[in-house]
Amino acid sequence: MLKEKIDRINELARKKKTVGLTPEELEEQAVLRKEYIEIWRRNVTQVVESVVIVDEEGNRRKITKKEE
Repeated sequence: MLKEKIDRINELARKKKTVGLTPEELEEQAVLRKEYIEIWRRNVTQVVESVVIVDEEGNRRKITKKEE
């Protein structure tokens, strides 16, 4: 995510605490937050998928998704 977008998210958050937001700004804030969360989740998923567990015997295995 671009630094400008993160700065805009923070700017809207500060404005919301002080004077409030217009309906258009509330919508913009929601869109920016949704985009930020999607990118964050994707990055966390990539990190977790790259983790390898090494047991006492030196066997390496990837973390698998828990079955429900």
